[in-house]
Parts: sequence; C-alpha cells; structure tokens
Amino acid sequence: MDEISWREDGRDQRVRWRSESGAPPPRRVTIADDETRADDAYRLACEGTALLWRGDFQNARQLLNAMARRIDRPPTARRRKRKAEPSQVQAFHLYRQARAQRARTLAMLLIPFDPGHVIPLRRAPNVQDVCTQVYGPDDQPYVTSLRELLGLIGAHEWREKGVPIPALGNDRIHPHYGVFSPVRGEYVDQVAEAPLPQTTRAFDIGTGTGVLAAVLARRGVERVVATDHDPRALACAQENVNRLDVAKQVEVVQADLFPEGRAGLIVCNPPWLPAKPSSPLEHAVYDPGGRMLHGFLNGLTEHLEPDGEGWLILSDLAELLGLRTRDDLLALIESSGLEVIGRLDTKPTHPRAADPDDPLYAARAAETTTLWRLRRAR
Repeated sequence: MDEISWREDGRDQRVRWRSESGAPPPRRVTIADDETRADDAYRLACEGTALLWRGDFQNARQLLNAMARRIDRPPTARRRKRKAEPSQVQAFHLYRQARAQRARTLAMLLIPFDPGHVIPLRRAPNVQDVCTQVYGPDDQPYVTSLRELLGLIGAHEWREKGVPIPALGNDRIHPHYGVFSPVRGEYVDQVAEAPLPQTTRAFDIGTGTGVLAAVLARRGVERVVATDHDPRALACAQENVNRLDVAKQVEVVQADLFPEGRAGLIVCNPPWLPAKPSSPLEHAVYDPGGRMLHGFLNGLTEHLEPDGEGWLILSDLAELLGLRTRDDLLALIESSGLEVIGRLDTKPTHPRAADPDDPLYAARAAETTTLWRLRRAR
C-alpha cells in the first residue's frame, strides 16, 4: 500500500495514497491554502513538489484552472523558433510528451479525504457516492489528486446522463469510470449499416461499454458473446445490455480477446494507435505494439465459422502519423490467412478534426475510419 508523507505544524504526517492512474506518491509535499498564488503553485508543481490543499475547495478548483492556463498559454516567439517543422511522427511524440507533462503537473494539487470519502474542506461537495462507485467503501483517510477527483465526478455525470446512440434509436449508453465512452459514433454507425452475414451468432471482442454488442442484438443477431478482460468494462457492458433489454441475446464474458467456439460474425474495434498508454482510460486508444490488433487478426480464422466474416474497425490515424503503414496492415491481414471482401469508410466529425491549432491537425483532418470486412482466404 502506497503512502504519502509530509511535515505539517511541526509534525511528520503519513497517510494512504490513492491513484487510479497508478502514479506513485509525490516525494515532496508542501501545504497550500487560499493564500497560495497561482504562479508559485505552478512553479512548485513543475519542480515536482505537490501541494496538499488546506483551504476552500472551490478555490482549489480555481487554482487548478489557473495552473492549466499557464501550461496551455501559447509559447513565446523564442520558444516557437525551430530549425525545421517536425514530421508527423515527431509531432505525435512531442504532443504525447507535452500531454503527459501537463497531466503530471496538474496532478500535483492534492486533496485530503477523511474516512468514508469525506473531504474535510470548506465548500467541498459530497462525493461519497461518486467515490464509493469507483473505489468501493473506505473507512480510512487518504490523499488523491484534485484532477483525478474531478475526473471521477465528470465520469459519474456521464454515467448518470448517458451518451445518446442514434444507431440504438437514440437510446443511451452509460459509460463507467475508466471505460471508454462511445462519443465518436462513426464506428457505431458503421456496425449498424454494414451488411450482416447469414448467422445467428456473433462475437464482440473488447466490448467496453457493450455498445456494439447491443447494436448487433438490435439488428436481430440471436446470440452475441461480448468479451473484455477489464472488470470495470464487464460490469459496464452488463449494466448497459440489461438497461437496453437485450440481455437475453447478449452474454458478457471475461476473456482476453476470443471466447470459446466459433461465430459467423466477429467484430473488433481495437485501440487505433500502437503506442504505450499513460493511464487506464488510454488503453482504449493506445495499444503497445498493436497487441490487440495482431491478436484479433491472428486468431480470427480459428474462431470464424466457414463462411463467416470478421469486421475490423480501424482508423488510419496511425498511418497518417507514421506509426504504421497501410502495407503493414494489409500484410498482417494476408499473413493471418484472411482476405478483404469489402470496406466501409467514413470521415470523423469530432471537433479536433476541424481545429487548426491542434498539433496533430493535419493527420486528424485527413483521418478516415474503416470497417474492414474480412473472411478466410480462398
């Protein structure tokens, strides 16, 4: 069990450290309150010193916003000056480094908790239900970052409100904390529109919220087995299929990729970028070495019925960023004993694709999401 320690009022203090992202406890901690200036807080955080908050909770939120503005302000002319523009792959790695540094810096503002998930600060919200939902009951004090706490609160609001899914007749999917939300709906629409093979059984590999399994069930597939290895995703998917009244058709199973048996349709929407995730939520976006992509394609023929189809849903963003080539993908498909029998392409409509200030704008603006229809090579 990780602990965080600091000195306060002439006494050494020690309490449990909590971080859902797996961040280690800060080694240097100082006390901060309503008198702490944003410039000082930002400087200390950049130097690796955490600030344990003892003031008004809402003032802590304002301080966090002020620190974020200092990180996000445009660079000066001197800092902007470069010998040459970075390549797309260089821009991607610089972007990730900057985002990781931003996250580490903002995570240095800490909030104390009393037993029972109670925040002992003025004007602090009641977050007992929110924290119990994610952490479970807790009768011990602890410290966590304000940024993580705000992430929990935001995720709880999404879980309560839900995400409308047009392919489900505007029914909603309710994502849990740590489970990727289907806010980019183009891939859901592709699964709703692609011609279904003649089959009564389908697998949804890496189901997450269960949205694709629910779409297949609503399209009339009699039995859908939805797999995931993450306990939070499994709980989330089960809750959603129950809410959408498709639980008789959809079975949620814990598995690393494929369940037992074969199916006439196997669907997978793997993480699109072959890079290392820096937080649990990023596992839905970043796949080190393309592990899930390779595992799905390499295992597909073994689990497909003789005339079955595999649907691989994949953005070409990795190709546009220079992280993978189209030839690499096609060679992997061929070496897995598969052939392409069709594809559905669509252009994403998310805001970043239209933001020229985004460091990855050129790639995002050109991005295409493709549903690859695959079968055993003949």
